[in-house]
Amino acid sequence: MIYGISNEIKGKVAYVREGAVNCSVGIELPTGDIIRSSITMGSLKKLNLKVGDTAYACVKATDVIIAID
Repeated sequence: MIYGISNEIKGKVAYVREGAVNCSVGIELPTGDIIRSSITMGSLKKLNLKVGDTAYACVKATDVIIAID
């Protein structure tokens, strides 16, 4: 576990769609399914996410958090 969350799903960044305040990030799983998350532009810059990067969809309750190693 990377962030102490038991539901961490490793995948690749499939897309990043930037908005004014938030952005949509899609993580493609090995199965081909995509998990989508909405994060702030500040978080996008902090994580420096780019298409093709390895990332984790960290699922806790009703939220999906994107993380990197």
